[in-house]
Parts: sequence; C-alpha cells; structure tokens
Amino acid sequence: MDAKLEALKDLANYSRDVTFAQEFINLDGISLLTQMVESGTDFGDMLSFTLTAFVELMDHGIVSWDTFSVAFIKKIASYVNKFASDISILQRSLAILESMVLNSHDLYQKVAQEITIGQLIPHLQGAQRAINNEMAHQLYVLQVLTFNLLEDRMMTKMDPQDQAQRDIIFELRRIAFDAELEPNNSSGSIEKRKSMYTRDYKKLGFINHVNPAMDFTQTPPGMLALDNMLYFAKHHQDAYIRIVLENSSREDKHECPFGRSSIELTKMLCEILKVGELPSETCNDFHPMFFTHDRSFEEFFCICIQLLNKTWKEMRATSEDFNKVMQVVKEQIMRALTTKPSSLDQFKSKLQNLSYTEILKIRQSERMNQEDFQSRPILELKEKIQPEILELIKQQRLNRLVEGTCFRKLNSRRRQDKFWYCRLSPNHKVLHYGDLEESPQGEVPHDSLQDKLPVADIKAVVTGKDCPHMKEKGALKQNKEVLELAFSILYDSSGQLNFIAPDKHEYCVWTDGLNALLGKDMLSDLTRNDLDTLLSMEIKLRLLDLENIQIPDAPPPIPKEPSNYDFVYDCN
Repeated sequence: MDAKLEALKDLANYSRDVTFAQEFINLDGISLLTQMVESGTDFGDMLSFTLTAFVELMDHGIVSWDTFSVAFIKKIASYVNKFASDISILQRSLAILESMVLNSHDLYQKVAQEITIGQLIPHLQGAQRAINNEMAHQLYVLQVLTFNLLEDRMMTKMDPQDQAQRDIIFELRRIAFDAELEPNNSSGSIEKRKSMYTRDYKKLGFINHVNPAMDFTQTPPGMLALDNMLYFAKHHQDAYIRIVLENSSREDKHECPFGRSSIELTKMLCEILKVGELPSETCNDFHPMFFTHDRSFEEFFCICIQLLNKTWKEMRATSEDFNKVMQVVKEQIMRALTTKPSSLDQFKSKLQNLSYTEILKIRQSERMNQEDFQSRPILELKEKIQPEILELIKQQRLNRLVEGTCFRKLNSRRRQDKFWYCRLSPNHKVLHYGDLEESPQGEVPHDSLQDKLPVADIKAVVTGKDCPHMKEKGALKQNKEVLELAFSILYDSSGQLNFIAPDKHEYCVWTDGLNALLGKDMLSDLTRNDLDTLLSMEIKLRLLDLENIQIPDAPPPIPKEPSNYDFVYDCN
C-alpha cells in the first residue's frame, strides 16, 4: 500500500511535465485513473494524489473532457456534496467540475444535475477569514449581475393604455388617501371623480396631473421607478403616507413632489450602482449591505426617498431648487457608501450624520483646502518637494522587489495551480527566480531560486497586449483581467521573462520597480496616488507653523536700496 501511495505521489508530480503526460496518456493512463476513482476503493492521501494527477494530466489539453462517463461525474460530485470531505480532495474535485463546466456544454448539464447551489453554500458558510481580493471580486460580480436584473424594468416604458399598469397608480393613490371609489353611474359623478383624481395626483407629486402614466415613459428609469414607489407604499406604508400628506399640506412651491422625486431618485440610484453595465474584470468594489436583504435595491430606495424628503426640508427648498436638492442627496448617498456599511440599518445611520448642514461644512472645508493648496507659493513648494517624495516612492518599490513576490503560472485553460517566485538581490543588480511546489509562507531565500537575470541585461519592460505571452493564441488573449495584470522583461536578443501579477497592487509595484531600475519614470496609478498622498501630508506638516496665517499670493516687494552703506562693518 505504501508503494502505491508513493507511486501516486510521484505520478502527481511528474504529470506536470507535458512529455511525461503525453506518454502516460498514450498508455491509457487516464482510463486507469478514472477507473480507480469510480471504484471508490481509495481514500485519504491516495485519493488526493489520484485526483491531483488527473487534474495535471487534463490540464495539458491532450484529452477531451467529453470522453468521461456519468458515473465518473457522480463520483466526483459526491466528494463535493460531503461537507466533512478532506480539504485537498474537495479542492481537486471542485477544480475537475469547474473544468468540465468550462470546456463542455453537455457536461455542464450533467454537472448541474449533480451539484446545486444549496450543496455549495455550506462550503462558504462560517468562514471567519478576511475576504481576499478574489472573493471580493466575485462578490462584486454577483452584486453587478444581481442589479442588472433590474435593467429590463428600467428600460421598459409605461403603456398609458395598459390597465394593469394604471392600476398600480390607482393603488398608490388609494394607500395615500384611503379613497373610496365613487359611484360611476352618472356623468356628473364621472366628472367629479376625474377632478378628484387630478387633485390627488397633484398631491402625489406627479408632473402630469391628468394622466400620471405619462411620467413613466422616460427610460431610464421607466417602470422601475413605479415598482419602487409601490414597494415603498406597501412595505413602509406609514412613512409613505406621512411624506405624501406632509407635502400636500405645504404651499405649492415648497412641497417636495413625491412622484417626480421618486422617478429622478430611481434614475440616480441606477447610475450610482451602474445598472445595466457589464462587470469589470479587475474591480472588487462591492457593498456588503446589499447582501443582507432579498429586496436590497427596493430597501435602498426606501431609505433614500426618506433622506430626500428630509434634505428638502433642511434646505427649505422650493420647486426651483429641485436639481440642487438632488445633487446634495447624491453627495450624501455617495459619502455614506464610501464607508462600506455592513447593513442597510448602518447605511441609514450614516445618512443621519450627513445632514445638509454637515454637507455644507464638508464642502467648505474641502474648498478651503483646495484654495490653499492651489496658491502659487504652495505650488512652488510642491515642485521643490516632489523629487524627494518620488525618490522615497522609488526606494519603497525597490525594497518590495527585494522582498520578492510569488506569481502564479497560467496556461491557456486559465488554471493557476503552479507557482514561481521572483525577487531582486539586495544590491539591486540581479533578479533571482525559480519554480515552487506550492505557495510559500514568507520570503523565499535567494539560494533556493535556481535562475538569475542580471539587471544590466534587461532591454525593456512591456505590459498588457505588448507582452509576448499575451500575443499567443488562446484564452489568455481574450481575458481582459489577465491582460491588465501582465508584464514582461525583455533581455538579450530574444529572451523574455513573463509575469502575471496576483493583483493590481503587485502589478503596479513591480512595473514601477523595474522602470526605476532602468532609470525610467514610474507611471502607475499607485505611484500617482502615493505621490498625491505623501505630498499633501508633507505640505501640511511644513505649514503647521503658519496655521491661521494668510499666505500671500506673491512675495513681498524688494525694498529700495539704502542711501549709504555706512552700517557695514569690517569685523577684522
């Protein structure tokens, strides 16, 4: 048994080599491994090494995924469905199922029958670890795709002739005013009812009092605005009635029109959350609060429409101030969102602290800082300090290169199971690099990295689509996320060292550091942000002694020459 375990361990290691993999597959090795898995006789490390070898062999793209049986798929799926399954077996099983889904439509259908969302969720629950960049990106994608489900309603115009849609407006009126239907058996009562409807629609804040359905013919926000209004009226009925009655009792010019406000607010929220836009390949900017409620967008609207009404009162706004109020409300929402509240209640609490008065204070403070930092003396000081700050950033980048980074190797199927490490020597003259068996814990010593590249031999550093490994045919060329993290070192006549950074931060650090080694400018977004931050801090520190002192825009005038220089003494 020990001999078999050692053989499978060696097989898992050797399968990474394409020549070995070709020979093993020619000897019908894949069929042997699938039979071992289907038999269900191997467990623990033996099964783990078997699945690892299978993943490595299939990774070369020599064998088609469509050749595997339903029995094999069910067996792999069973390892995922066991919550207490060994972690290495679970990882390999998920990797196999992922490859099946990505590479075969038929297998996608079969896997979908064996694995449900409910069976995957337990593997995600109860984790107390901090959310890493990859998980943050996936949550961001889920958030974007969830909100994109609203796009259809957002782009749907209301049909004024559709009775079902008109009934929604009638329901809004009924909830607000608790109106009883008038008898309609005489022409007099019909005219009276039309007059009453017009009056009530005006109180509800619609632009078109006679036929409010016309207010929803603009897209965006289309019917989504009406959906939000109905949700607010039904699920927050007290707040809805209070807002409508409160505004209907004010003078016409001071009322906050609920209908118009709801339509414009819905449009604004769609812009803020970028409803209808495709998710970015690299962004990981998600908001935890949207995962705490099944109807998060509607609840988000309900909080914001109450904020709008509150801000309208604080500003003592009139109908002419509508656009100004919307701008303030947008700023309040954006500032609250930047704090990344973990729940909708926390978001609501953040908004309570961002009253109109507070927004004015923030604006004034920012405007004063901006004016101070744009004066001529400050700009001249910045210009003098900037070279020192850039040198500081350069040293930080080079120190990070000396520490080194673990990079993943990606092949045309986007698998990322292999690692390699690269670091700069302490004297900044040589790059040491080499392959690793697994992701390292901490720094990797120079002597364990087999390959070297003298910095003096580097001819150029290229990024993105200019990289040699991005010009090759395959999935990588089409992957925008990988493209934005790719860079290459070109040396000698045709030598190249290709990188794919683990994230955008490491990409900026390495491209900045390599450019600094070559005596070129550091042009990354990270350098620009660091430069702005450090310059601002340094300026503020140097101006501490001048607090509350007005700095003149121009230097003081040079005084006239004295009538004589008799006051000059020769001390010798």
